[in-house]
Amino acid sequence: MAELQQVGRRHPAAELVRDIQRNRTGIPRRTFVAEGLFENNVVLEAGVTVDTFLWCPEAAYSDEARTRSAQLAARARRAYRISPKTLAYLAERPNPDGLISIARLPDTDPGAFTFKKNALVMVIDGIEIPGNLGTLIRTADACAADCLVLTNRRTRLTHPKVLRSSQGMSIRVPAVEFEAVTDAISWLGGHGFTVYLADAEDSENYRDCDYTGRTALVVGSERYGISPAWQAAGFTRIGIPMLGSADSLNVAVSAAVLLYEARAQMSGWGGA
Repeated sequence: MAELQQVGRRHPAAELVRDIQRNRTGIPRRTFVAEGLFENNVVLEAGVTVDTFLWCPEAAYSDEARTRSAQLAARARRAYRISPKTLAYLAERPNPDGLISIARLPDTDPGAFTFKKNALVMVIDGIEIPGNLGTLIRTADACAADCLVLTNRRTRLTHPKVLRSSQGMSIRVPAVEFEAVTDAISWLGGHGFTVYLADAEDSENYRDCDYTGRTALVVGSERYGISPAWQAAGFTRIGIPMLGSADSLNVAVSAAVLLYEARAQMSGWGGA
């Protein structure tokens, strides 16, 4: 590690980190930045491609960070040393353990999936807020969802806030993106999924539905809900009863309620 070339904030690798962090256009496809020990541990465990590793030994707070730095440098296509001042300029989180990586999410082939009898898929349609997308991914992981399906995408999976709010699960949870809703519907139908739309209007109580078997739950955008193409397909709408003055829940909260209900039925969790 001592022989790593030292670079500053004007180096192309440092500039790319800032471009990704600022969500600028033109960054390499499916590229994201991992900061600190936790996120870089996920990068190493998931086995994703590491393009660039930036190491600031003065900012390492543990022996584990030093161990991971050597592993990341060995994995990366290129590795550099940076100063504490450059690290402070690049990092968005406090105390990132001297570790910054530029890595790439793997591509997921829709044709490569095989599903067990009780499979659970969450469809994310038109979500705009990166924090909501990250929370949805984290919840899908907690419920052992088999994969995510994205349609009408409005924010990228590699957005820094998606990585942070998902607690790194955006790296782990497989995600399939479809340009057309009809393609997603055809794919789910071909795999025998029953599809439910999370919609507060003209909906059945979510507790009255059967989620055993292959189930896909569709949640829509924060402002407009589920897009017309999904609505036109004639799928059952399910809703969560609103007992107060508010007319809806945050999309991530709604998804958590529905996913756990589906998982409870699939897993046979007993009730009182």
